[in-house]
Amino acid sequence: MHKLTITALRQKLFQVADEVLESGIPVAIQRRGKTLLLVAEAAGKPRLAALKRRKLIKGAAEQLVETKVGEWREPKNLG
Repeated sequence: MHKLTITALRQKLFQVADEVLESGIPVAIQRRGKTLLLVAEAAGKPRLAALKRRKLIKGAAEQLVETKVGEWREPKNLG
């Protein structure tokens, strides 16, 4: 990642923007002692959207809303 001042960015804004889009490498911009980042937006679906939907609850999920922690059943002793 290379750093630019806001003045240098102004002089070659379109060139820098094209470089960020092509390479995916962000550019740091210095302004009044603070740093701004010019970053390309991630393309495609969010990673969570790619997950498969699974049924993980045995029984009716609606019953879980009313269940209190103290009401959980203890597991049967298998020993």
